[in-house]
Amino acid sequence: MMSILTALVLAIAVFGGFMYVNQPAMIFFPIKELHEAPSHWGMDFENLTITTDDDIALHAWFIPQQSSEKTLLFFHGNAGNISHRGDSVKIFHDLGLNVLIFDYRGYGQSEGKPTEAGLYRDARAAWNYLTQTRGVNSKDIVLFGRSLGGAVAANLASEVDAGAIILESTFSSARDMAQELFPLLSYMIPLRFHFNTAKFVQKVNCPVLVIHSPDDEIIPYSLGRKVYDAANQPRLMLDINGDHNGGFLRSQPHYGRGLKQFLGNIDRPGNV
Repeated sequence: MMSILTALVLAIAVFGGFMYVNQPAMIFFPIKELHEAPSHWGMDFENLTITTDDDIALHAWFIPQQSSEKTLLFFHGNAGNISHRGDSVKIFHDLGLNVLIFDYRGYGQSEGKPTEAGLYRDARAAWNYLTQTRGVNSKDIVLFGRSLGGAVAANLASEVDAGAIILESTFSSARDMAQELFPLLSYMIPLRFHFNTAKFVQKVNCPVLVIHSPDDEIIPYSLGRKVYDAANQPRLMLDINGDHNGGFLRSQPHYGRGLKQFLGNIDRPGNV
């Protein structure tokens, strides 16, 4: 019996060590090659380089909307790069927003390798570019994070005075996701990443819109609801249909109407 228990403990330790070492490859799925540019989406744009406080050069696009004071700061998910976000960028652009979208370190043409702390620094650099370099009023900036980008956006929102934040198809924390995927093993494997969206959003004071689909096959709806429950007022929950990656398209025009209503009321928090 002791030999069996010893072998079991050893196997768990080896497996846990393997999972610990390989967690970055399980979290981040960057693609270096750019597929398209905003010109392919029918939009003018500025090609930018934003430098972080640890001297990492980030690739970004600023897509202006004529006569608009509002700017969306876009935080994409854990796979691909900014060139794969055309459908989503177009929706926000058509709603009358300038859009700044950038690649995290290690993604697309951005330098470095992705880490949790690094992504948070990247977010701050993009924020500083808008507020300091371009002189955009912080209250005219709407943060948008989809999936993993929701945690990055929420972390930034907990530290700055943004006009609003939209969290779409995101999770409450890496620990909660691990428990959903590996209910027993999640307690045995030390996590290298936290991405505690629910904790961050508790410190956010601007209007919050949480968007999630009950049909999401990757991030359970319950985790999106947990983010919403953690948020302060004013807050709004928008349910959509469809899968994790395509729900926002399948749910049109409901999705677009929900965004338009929220964006139209952020200067009047009582109406959110």
